[in-house]
Amino acid sequence: MKHLKRIGKTMKFAVLAAAIAGLAQTAGVADAASLHTAKEGDTFFLLAQRYGVSVEDLKKENPDVAASNIYAGVQIKVPDENKLKAASDSKPQLLSEKAPAGDGQQVEAWGKTFNYSKVVDVKATAYSAAASENGKWGAVDYFGNPLKLGTIAVDPNVIPLGTKVLVTGYSHPGLPDQSFVAVARDKGSAITGKRIDIFIPGSPSFVSDFGFQNVKLYVIDK
Repeated sequence: MKHLKRIGKTMKFAVLAAAIAGLAQTAGVADAASLHTAKEGDTFFLLAQRYGVSVEDLKKENPDVAASNIYAGVQIKVPDENKLKAASDSKPQLLSEKAPAGDGQQVEAWGKTFNYSKVVDVKATAYSAAASENGKWGAVDYFGNPLKLGTIAVDPNVIPLGTKVLVTGYSHPGLPDQSFVAVARDKGSAITGKRIDIFIPGSPSFVSDFGFQNVKLYVIDK
């Protein structure tokens, strides 16, 4: 009988240990739910749009992560776990055109409404900040400003420099899902006619995966 009691106690301890381990594992999953493991090309701007939080909140949550040094594998804390789950369960709404009561045209993207004057279908490529892709002037746009997400190179005869557009119809992990606002700040000898070159942060090999894509531009009214 003593032997049986000893076995019973052993089983109870085993069950209790398993329960504790299960709780610890569950807690680990909950903790992990607030983390994003960065991949090449990730930026605070992209992650803010993906998870529905502000860039400022992401930076406050990650004071030790420099915006210019987000590399593959680094752990990024996302402020709100509920927003994290919601973002993983559903993608941002595809842009939709609206018909306002008065004159003009409108398109909605990322919860914002933009007035646009026309739509231009173009063939797009992408470029990085590599010296081999930017000539003697380095990683700056036509006006001398550092290249950043939202910069596109254009043919000024088709799209004047300074034009703001909503870029849609592309696919690349280094760009926001479905659409993003860009400004024509750059140009290049190879970019002629209905062509644009989209700047994407990341290595040349990562950016080159963009290839050639047909995209649609909504020219936003100022």
